[in-house]
Amino acid sequence: MIARPVPPTPRSSAVVDPRIGDLGPALLALEDGSVFPGVAFGAAVASGGDLVVNTSQTGYQEVCTDPSYAGQVVVMTYPLIGNYGRLVDDDQSIHPWLRGLVVANATAAVLDDARQLATMLRDASIPAIAGVDTRALARHLRANGCMRGLITAPGETDRDAATAAAGAVQRWEDQDFVGHVSPSSIMDVGRAEDGGPLIGIVDFGLKSNIVRAMRHRGARVRILPHTISSAVALAPDIDGLILSPGPGDPARLDGPVELAKAVIDDGRPLLGICLGHQIVGRAAGADTTRLRFGHHGANHPVHDEELGVVQVTAQNHEVQVVGASLPSSSGFRVSQINLNDGSVEGLRHREKPIETVQYHPEGAPGPLDALAVFDRFVAAVNATRGATR
Repeated sequence: MIARPVPPTPRSSAVVDPRIGDLGPALLALEDGSVFPGVAFGAAVASGGDLVVNTSQTGYQEVCTDPSYAGQVVVMTYPLIGNYGRLVDDDQSIHPWLRGLVVANATAAVLDDARQLATMLRDASIPAIAGVDTRALARHLRANGCMRGLITAPGETDRDAATAAAGAVQRWEDQDFVGHVSPSSIMDVGRAEDGGPLIGIVDFGLKSNIVRAMRHRGARVRILPHTISSAVALAPDIDGLILSPGPGDPARLDGPVELAKAVIDDGRPLLGICLGHQIVGRAAGADTTRLRFGHHGANHPVHDEELGVVQVTAQNHEVQVVGASLPSSSGFRVSQINLNDGSVEGLRHREKPIETVQYHPEGAPGPLDALAVFDRFVAAVNATRGATR
């Protein structure tokens, strides 16, 4: 492919707020030979991964700290990133997981370094580049499909070397991201004397808002590593289970799929979210395949086939459950559909209190259309709590 003509490197004063401070010229190089010049403002390192486009107008802090973006270079199409600062309490995990950030303009709404997005990225050794025509880049990816990209270190502007490095980035499908982001030990949130049901959450890349959603509804939470045995996950004191979102390809996760089969057989209330939804789908006998573009952003319309409602949802995934491959004998049915491309957005069991959603009902800062997913799950837990196992 012949790379399209590129404009001269933009002036740093035009694309990086002086309160942040730029680190000099850098490149975003794609594996197909395309090159986008810009200005470095994150960590002074090079890094690469699969490019994904996020169309959200807000939530850059939550995107950066969402473990589902592990291994990916995130392109934000909204032109002003950093324009309202950062609140540590809104982080979705202990640190950012993405491989790089691409923006049109890096702005700063606050003087305090600790509240700036650039400071968080620098502290975590994650590069970022501003001055890229992110909408042109989004159109390029839309026309050509997902591909790998690399942000060079400041001052590294050799286009040929950069595109060669982009082509050498390890493929997304070949990496174990869940093993990287999941904890190694069990952690309880809430005390037994607080009362309320105990929800086990298997952490494949858990976002803090899911724990908050359970606590807000009166539940205690036990966070479980992704390697947990079914005997521990289905301990007698656990009233219901959530399989969390997370990064990577569910086809690599044989252990979690076996765990999901055990939970389905047990019959306790189960909620699968995003990667958790895909794992339940595979446990039910369905196939999963990679989408050409993936779904990333906060404006995806989803139709609930049974409730007759349309919800605008936040999404971040590369893989879909293939509805046509779902065995009729599994007891599951497709419950929700994406109105943009018809892909499966949810499953429900015909007899058991099991529901899965491909989107993020916990999405922060929103939209909040799908919070009823948590209400239904907690209601099912309370209805079955104390039943004989």
